[in-house]
Amino acid sequence: MSYSTLLTSLDNGIFTITINRPDKLNALNKDVFTDLDQAVEEIQNDPAIKSAIITGAGPKAFVAGADITEFNGLSKAAAMALAKRGQDIFFKIENCTKPIIAAVNGFALGGGCELAMACHFRIASDNAKFGQPEVNLGLLPGYGGTQRLTQLIGKGRAIELLISAAMIDAATALQYGLVNYVVPAGELLNKAIAVLSVINTKAPLAIAACIEAANAVFDETRNGYATEINAFGECFVTADMKEGTSAFLEKRKANFIGK
Repeated sequence: MSYSTLLTSLDNGIFTITINRPDKLNALNKDVFTDLDQAVEEIQNDPAIKSAIITGAGPKAFVAGADITEFNGLSKAAAMALAKRGQDIFFKIENCTKPIIAAVNGFALGGGCELAMACHFRIASDNAKFGQPEVNLGLLPGYGGTQRLTQLIGKGRAIELLISAAMIDAATALQYGLVNYVVPAGELLNKAIAVLSVINTKAPLAIAACIEAANAVFDETRNGYATEINAFGECFVTADMKEGTSAFLEKRKANFIGK
Protein backbone atom coordinates (compact mmCIF):
# COMPACT_ATOMS: atom_id res chain seq x y z
CA MET A 1 0.00 0.00 0.00
CA SER A 2 1.27 3.50 -0.81
CA TYR A 3 0.85 6.57 1.38
CA SER A 4 1.16 10.28 0.65
CA THR A 5 2.75 11.24 3.98
CA LEU A 6 4.40 8.02 5.14
CA LEU A 7 7.34 5.94 4.03
CA THR A 8 7.00 2.25 4.83
CA SER A 9 9.16 -0.85 4.61
CA LEU A 10 8.86 -4.46 5.73
CA ASP A 11 11.89 -6.50 6.72
CA ASN A 12 11.91 -9.78 8.67
CA GLY A 13 8.37 -9.20 9.90
CA ILE A 14 9.07 -5.65 11.16
CA PHE A 15 7.04 -2.92 9.45
CA THR A 16 8.71 0.49 9.71
CA ILE A 17 6.51 3.57 9.29
CA THR A 18 8.30 6.90 8.81
CA ILE A 19 6.20 10.06 8.98
CA ASN A 20 7.61 11.96 6.04
CA ARG A 21 7.02 15.71 6.36
CA PRO A 22 10.49 16.81 7.49
CA ASP A 23 10.00 20.35 6.17
CA LYS A 24 7.08 20.67 8.64
CA LEU A 25 8.90 18.74 11.38
CA ASN A 26 6.50 15.88 10.57
CA ALA A 27 3.51 17.77 11.98
CA LEU A 28 0.25 15.83 12.11
CA ASN A 29 -2.34 17.01 9.59
CA LYS A 30 -5.46 15.39 8.14
CA ASP A 31 -3.47 13.48 5.55
CA VAL A 32 -1.08 12.04 8.13
CA PHE A 33 -4.00 10.90 10.27
CA THR A 34 -5.66 9.25 7.28
CA ASP A 35 -2.43 7.49 6.37
CA LEU A 36 -1.75 6.38 9.94
CA ASP A 37 -5.27 4.99 10.18
CA GLN A 38 -4.73 2.92 7.04
CA ALA A 39 -1.23 1.87 8.11
CA VAL A 40 -2.54 0.45 11.39
CA GLU A 41 -5.12 -1.52 9.41
CA GLU A 42 -2.28 -2.86 7.26
CA ILE A 43 -0.32 -3.89 10.35
CA GLN A 44 -3.35 -5.62 11.82
CA ASN A 45 -4.40 -7.45 8.67
CA ASP A 46 -1.15 -8.39 6.93
CA PRO A 47 0.08 -11.77 8.25
CA ALA A 48 3.59 -10.96 7.04
CA ILE A 49 3.78 -8.12 9.59
CA LYS A 50 4.63 -9.28 13.11
CA SER A 51 5.41 -5.90 14.69
CA ALA A 52 5.95 -2.27 13.75
CA ILE A 53 8.01 0.85 14.39
CA ILE A 54 6.74 4.41 14.04
CA THR A 55 9.39 7.11 13.59
CA GLY A 56 9.86 10.51 11.95
CA ALA A 57 11.85 11.58 8.90
CA GLY A 58 14.98 13.64 9.44
CA PRO A 59 17.11 14.24 12.53
CA LYS A 60 15.10 17.09 14.05
CA ALA A 61 11.71 15.65 14.91
CA PHE A 62 9.67 12.54 15.53
CA VAL A 63 6.54 14.68 15.30
CA ALA A 64 6.73 18.28 16.48
CA GLY A 65 2.98 18.57 17.02
CA ALA A 66 -0.28 19.05 15.18
CA ASP A 67 -0.47 21.20 12.07
CA ILE A 68 -1.87 24.35 13.68
CA THR A 69 -2.84 25.84 10.31
CA GLU A 70 -5.74 23.36 10.26
CA PHE A 71 -7.11 24.82 13.52
CA ASN A 72 -8.07 28.15 11.98
CA GLY A 73 -11.78 28.91 12.09
CA LEU A 74 -12.90 25.64 13.64
CA SER A 75 -16.16 25.68 15.59
CA LYS A 76 -16.48 23.95 18.95
CA ALA A 77 -18.15 20.98 17.28
CA ALA A 78 -15.47 20.78 14.59
CA ALA A 79 -12.72 21.00 17.20
CA MET A 80 -14.31 18.18 19.18
CA ALA A 81 -14.59 16.09 16.01
CA LEU A 82 -10.91 16.74 15.30
CA ALA A 83 -9.94 15.55 18.77
CA LYS A 84 -12.22 12.52 18.49
CA ARG A 85 -10.64 11.46 15.19
CA GLY A 86 -7.15 11.72 16.66
CA GLN A 87 -8.19 9.76 19.73
CA ASP A 88 -9.84 7.05 17.64
CA ILE A 89 -6.73 6.51 15.53
CA PHE A 90 -4.45 6.50 18.57
CA PHE A 91 -6.78 3.99 20.26
CA LYS A 92 -6.30 1.74 17.24
CA ILE A 93 -2.53 1.94 17.70
CA GLU A 94 -2.79 1.28 21.43
CA ASN A 95 -5.09 -1.70 20.96
CA CYS A 96 -3.40 -3.23 17.93
CA THR A 97 -2.76 -6.91 18.64
CA LYS A 98 0.76 -6.62 17.19
CA PRO A 99 3.43 -4.60 19.02
CA ILE A 100 3.92 -1.05 17.73
CA ILE A 101 6.82 0.89 19.24
CA ALA A 102 7.78 4.53 18.81
CA ALA A 103 11.37 5.28 17.83
CA VAL A 104 11.55 8.92 18.93
CA ASN A 105 14.14 11.07 17.20
CA GLY A 106 14.24 14.74 18.14
CA PHE A 107 11.08 16.61 19.10
CA ALA A 108 7.97 14.70 20.23
CA LEU A 109 5.72 17.58 21.17
CA GLY A 110 1.96 17.98 21.44
CA GLY A 111 0.33 15.48 19.11
CA GLY A 112 3.73 13.91 18.54
CA CYS A 113 4.12 13.10 22.22
CA GLU A 114 0.55 11.80 22.19
CA LEU A 115 1.33 9.56 19.21
CA ALA A 116 4.44 8.20 20.92
CA MET A 117 2.45 7.48 24.08
CA ALA A 118 -0.21 5.60 22.09
CA CYS A 119 2.45 3.13 20.97
CA HIS A 120 3.05 0.13 23.18
CA PHE A 121 6.38 1.51 24.37
CA ARG A 122 9.01 4.02 23.36
CA ILE A 123 12.71 4.10 22.52
CA ALA A 124 14.33 7.55 22.38
CA SER A 125 17.44 8.95 20.78
CA ASP A 126 19.65 10.95 23.11
CA ASN A 127 18.54 14.18 21.41
CA ALA A 128 14.82 13.51 21.95
CA LYS A 129 12.61 16.10 23.63
CA PHE A 130 9.11 15.43 24.96
CA GLY A 131 6.38 17.86 25.91
CA GLN A 132 2.74 18.88 25.81
CA PRO A 133 2.87 22.63 25.07
CA GLU A 134 -0.82 23.06 24.24
CA VAL A 135 -1.46 25.53 27.09
CA ASN A 136 0.74 27.98 25.16
CA LEU A 137 -2.04 27.97 22.55
CA GLY A 138 -4.84 28.25 25.09
CA LEU A 139 -5.61 24.55 24.67
CA LEU A 140 -5.01 21.18 26.28
CA PRO A 141 -3.94 17.96 24.57
CA GLY A 142 -6.83 16.53 22.58
CA TYR A 143 -5.58 13.15 21.34
CA GLY A 144 -5.43 11.38 24.70
CA GLY A 145 -2.36 13.12 26.09
CA THR A 146 -3.85 14.09 29.44
CA GLN A 147 -4.80 10.48 30.07
CA ARG A 148 -1.77 8.57 28.80
CA LEU A 149 0.81 10.94 30.27
CA THR A 150 -0.81 10.53 33.69
CA GLN A 151 -0.90 6.74 33.28
CA LEU A 152 2.76 6.60 32.28
CA ILE A 153 4.48 9.03 34.65
CA GLY A 154 1.97 9.67 37.44
CA LYS A 155 -0.45 12.48 38.22
CA GLY A 156 1.90 14.99 39.84
CA ARG A 157 4.55 14.96 37.14
CA ALA A 158 1.92 14.83 34.39
CA ILE A 159 0.01 17.86 35.65
CA GLU A 160 3.22 19.83 36.04
CA LEU A 161 4.23 19.13 32.44
CA LEU A 162 0.72 19.77 31.13
CA ILE A 163 0.24 23.15 32.81
CA SER A 164 3.81 24.43 32.48
CA ALA A 165 4.31 23.36 28.85
CA ALA A 166 7.83 22.33 29.86
CA MET A 167 9.89 20.05 27.67
CA ILE A 168 11.89 17.18 29.13
CA ASP A 169 14.96 15.60 27.60
CA ALA A 170 15.50 11.92 26.89
CA ALA A 171 17.33 11.25 30.16
CA THR A 172 14.46 12.73 32.17
CA ALA A 173 11.92 10.80 30.09
CA LEU A 174 13.80 7.61 30.96
CA GLN A 175 13.86 8.54 34.65
CA TYR A 176 10.10 9.25 34.56
CA GLY A 177 9.33 5.94 32.85
CA LEU A 178 8.07 7.60 29.68
CA VAL A 179 10.61 5.70 27.55
CA ASN A 180 12.18 2.26 27.91
CA TYR A 181 15.60 3.03 26.42
CA VAL A 182 17.76 5.99 25.39
CA VAL A 183 20.38 5.38 22.71
CA PRO A 184 22.60 7.50 20.46
CA ALA A 185 20.66 8.90 17.51
CA GLY A 186 22.53 6.77 15.01
CA GLU A 187 21.55 3.59 16.85
CA LEU A 188 17.84 4.36 17.33
CA LEU A 189 16.31 2.19 14.62
CA ASN A 190 18.83 -0.60 15.18
CA LYS A 191 17.82 -0.73 18.84
CA ALA A 192 14.14 -0.81 17.96
CA ILE A 193 14.73 -3.58 15.44
CA ALA A 194 16.81 -5.56 17.94
CA VAL A 195 14.06 -5.40 20.57
CA LEU A 196 11.34 -6.37 18.11
CA SER A 197 13.45 -9.16 16.64
CA VAL A 198 13.35 -10.85 20.05
CA ILE A 199 9.62 -10.18 20.51
CA ASN A 200 8.88 -11.59 17.05
CA THR A 201 10.16 -15.01 18.15
CA LYS A 202 7.43 -15.28 20.79
CA ALA A 203 3.90 -16.66 20.40
CA PRO A 204 1.77 -14.11 18.49
CA LEU A 205 -1.51 -14.95 20.23
CA ALA A 206 0.13 -14.71 23.63
CA ILE A 207 1.64 -11.33 22.68
CA ALA A 208 -1.80 -10.07 21.64
CA ALA A 209 -3.26 -11.34 24.91
CA CYS A 210 -0.57 -9.55 26.95
CA ILE A 211 -1.35 -6.28 25.16
CA GLU A 212 -5.09 -6.71 25.73
CA ALA A 213 -4.72 -7.54 29.40
CA ALA A 214 -2.28 -4.70 30.09
CA ASN A 215 -4.57 -2.20 28.35
CA ALA A 216 -7.50 -3.44 30.45
CA VAL A 217 -5.79 -1.99 33.54
CA PHE A 218 -6.80 1.48 32.34
CA ASP A 219 -10.22 0.58 30.89
CA GLU A 220 -12.96 1.31 33.41
CA THR A 221 -15.43 -0.77 31.40
CA ARG A 222 -13.37 -3.94 31.88
CA ASN A 223 -12.09 -6.05 34.75
CA GLY A 224 -8.40 -6.56 34.06
CA TYR A 225 -8.13 -9.69 36.17
CA ALA A 226 -11.12 -11.26 34.41
CA THR A 227 -9.60 -10.29 31.07
CA GLU A 228 -6.39 -12.04 32.09
CA ILE A 229 -8.20 -15.21 33.18
CA ASN A 230 -10.17 -15.40 29.93
CA ALA A 231 -7.09 -14.77 27.79
CA PHE A 232 -5.13 -17.38 29.76
CA GLY A 233 -7.83 -19.94 29.00
CA GLU A 234 -7.92 -19.03 25.33
CA CYS A 235 -4.14 -19.27 24.99
CA PHE A 236 -4.09 -22.56 26.91
CA VAL A 237 -5.88 -24.43 24.11
CA THR A 238 -3.79 -23.08 21.22
CA ALA A 239 -1.34 -25.01 19.08
CA ASP A 240 1.31 -22.48 20.11
CA MET A 241 0.83 -23.34 23.78
CA LYS A 242 1.35 -27.04 22.97
CA GLU A 243 4.42 -26.15 20.92
CA GLY A 244 5.84 -23.85 23.59
CA THR A 245 5.49 -26.35 26.42
CA SER A 246 6.82 -29.20 24.26
CA ALA A 247 9.83 -27.10 23.22
CA PHE A 248 10.52 -26.24 26.85
CA LEU A 249 10.42 -29.87 27.95
CA GLU A 250 12.47 -30.99 24.96
CA LYS A 251 15.01 -28.20 25.49
CA ARG A 252 14.66 -26.79 21.98
CA LYS A 253 13.59 -23.51 20.41
CA ALA A 254 9.85 -23.18 19.89
CA ASN A 255 8.40 -22.63 16.43
CA PHE A 256 5.25 -20.57 16.91
CA ILE A 257 2.69 -20.27 14.12
CA GLY A 258 0.08 -17.97 15.64
CA LYS A 259 -2.61 -20.64 16.04
